[in-house]
Amino acid sequence: MRPLARLCLILCLALASCRASSEAPASPPPTDRPAATDLEAASAVASAFLDAWARGALDAMYALITFRNRELTPFDTFQARYQDAHEKLSLERLDYSLHSLTGDGQVLTAQYALTFNTRNLGVFSDDKRLLRLIIDPTAAGWRVAWSPADIFAEMGAGAFLLYETKMPSRANIYDRGGSALADQNGRMVRILVDNGRIPEREACYRLLAASLGRTRQALADLFEVYSGADWIVDAGIIEPAAYIESGDRIQAVCGAEFRQQPTRRYAQGALMPHVLGHVGYPDAEQIPALQSQGFRADAIIGKAGIEASMNSTLAGKPGGRLSLISASGERLRLLSEVRPRIPESIWLTIDAELQAAIVDLLARAYAEEELAEHSKGAAVAIMQVHNGEMLALASYPGYDGNIFTPFPAGGREAARTGLEALAADERLPQLNRVTQGLYPTGSVMKGLSAIAAMDSGLYDESTRYNCVGSWRRGGDVRYDWLYSGHGIMSTQTSLTNSCNPFYYEVGYRLNALDPWLLPSYAFKLGFAQPTGIKVIAEAAGIIPTPANVELFSGLPWSYSHAVNLAIGQGELQVTPLQMLRLYAAIANGGYLLRPQLVRERGLLNQRSQLAERDVMQDTGLQRQHLDIIRRGLCDVVSGANGTASHVFYQSPLREIGVCGKTGTAQVPGDDKQPHSWFIAYAPAKEPQIAIVVMVENAGEGSSVAAPLARDILEFYYFGAR
Repeated sequence: MRPLARLCLILCLALASCRASSEAPASPPPTDRPAATDLEAASAVASAFLDAWARGALDAMYALITFRNRELTPFDTFQARYQDAHEKLSLERLDYSLHSLTGDGQVLTAQYALTFNTRNLGVFSDDKRLLRLIIDPTAAGWRVAWSPADIFAEMGAGAFLLYETKMPSRANIYDRGGSALADQNGRMVRILVDNGRIPEREACYRLLAASLGRTRQALADLFEVYSGADWIVDAGIIEPAAYIESGDRIQAVCGAEFRQQPTRRYAQGALMPHVLGHVGYPDAEQIPALQSQGFRADAIIGKAGIEASMNSTLAGKPGGRLSLISASGERLRLLSEVRPRIPESIWLTIDAELQAAIVDLLARAYAEEELAEHSKGAAVAIMQVHNGEMLALASYPGYDGNIFTPFPAGGREAARTGLEALAADERLPQLNRVTQGLYPTGSVMKGLSAIAAMDSGLYDESTRYNCVGSWRRGGDVRYDWLYSGHGIMSTQTSLTNSCNPFYYEVGYRLNALDPWLLPSYAFKLGFAQPTGIKVIAEAAGIIPTPANVELFSGLPWSYSHAVNLAIGQGELQVTPLQMLRLYAAIANGGYLLRPQLVRERGLLNQRSQLAERDVMQDTGLQRQHLDIIRRGLCDVVSGANGTASHVFYQSPLREIGVCGKTGTAQVPGDDKQPHSWFIAYAPAKEPQIAIVVMVENAGEGSSVAAPLARDILEFYYFGAR
């Protein structure tokens, strides 16, 4: 055929494709033109058919099969067959090569090869395929004499495609020292039934439905997929208790066999559920993406915390094999097989022993009726100040992460009871107070205000202010926590004594210089933005500014908002992790680091480092200013007038040196106690770690948060006493 004639033929076929709809494309009208009988015309039709398949244009393919084929196979059926095959293949691209065309004048056979590029099965070829073409009088030309054999040859005799997933076992999560936090050591029982040898089929369906918590119809549908086949059907998983109760009966009526099934288990389920998260079944909207990766719709995936954010690492990637199965259940041909990608375990930066000590100390504190009556929860976190690694991250109250797993270690009834109690708990145990809890800070904000005052040039080492017990601007009168006042204060001593009037004046003078000045330092030092911890959820918080304060307070910006911000009150909302990161920066020379939770990934004997020092902001703070602030913070604990000196008076920590800041954050409501804060770093001379303790509605920082921090630091440095 001449090039021009071939081009005309291809254009005609393309136009036919464009006119096709989702319903069966219309048949071409009869014509009196003589049928084309040359090989080039037949080859063009074969190529157009395969081109359309490669493009996924099923309507164009359908337009190229014989009129008789279209009468026997409606378009919906034709389309469904190919879509099912493409889904099982996880087809991404199809390539073909046409080798030869043979036959007599009315029937021709094209020999060709296909190469399947797939998501889950890699790339494989199917050679020596045959495509029959005949003269279709209705079309007055060559058309494909189609049958299911044109998908795969064996399907012409009733064979079907079967994709079998090979799921790797989910990898473990360890603490920094190698203690297992999440593993596959839970044990359930998997029921396997030989579909061709079920003694009492109807009784089997009913019994399995009752044992598995499914409907009888769902079980019947599952076995129907393999009807007529001598296949072992994976019916589902039951708890050990259910196996003991019903196993003998299931074996009798179903002819079942049983196999132990490892399941997710959190050995210390209440130790760090806010960090680890939990696993579960995918939501409906997640299923298509998972299936495109080779997972089954009922795959167990990470649903929260590290389990979710590191799911691809922990889960690996399923392998699988695609086979052609005869109608009688015989495996006719293996088309492709891919091994699973080995999952990798994760080692956290968390020290499980330290975390356990913190959880225990919090539980003991809340065993006191007075605290439990007023406070709903607390947050504690410890960070290494030079690399950002989180050694502990505890939110109280907690919960047992096992209750969320599909096969809970304590059994479904216990898990159901636990979930009901969790949903009814007004303390919001699922809130990660370290990264998602938003609070005013009280006096721990004075560290930031001192930085702003000195770095801006407004204050220097010689600046003094007379703290007389109150602060006045016209009719605005505000009082110090110490009625008699503290006397003449510098920036250093104002931190040690936590003099409120000193910082009222700081806020006022910064605002007079520039209303944006103090808010800008808050942004520069990491507030109103995520810390970048990545692997668990966090809140950004709020810093009031001249641009947004009216949204929160209903009032335009004034010096009053800056004064409130300077002492950590007003519309300010921060997370304990944000405040911890600020004090770690004070300790490390002014570097805001990304908090790290995942230290390593890999296999037991082959790991790669993930936690690396990541400076998110070099604040550029001058060393002499930081030294003044540090001396003030160290005297909070060791100085005669320090607000926490009485807490550490007889502690062995005084030998190491602890530098910190107390905070008492007022909250709305006449009957509500303030939030209790204490933030510290240690050792004083060469800081290694920083700690934040925040206890909701617990009273003064020196009376609740500081003693807790002391006990935690004593455990860290000296062990249990």
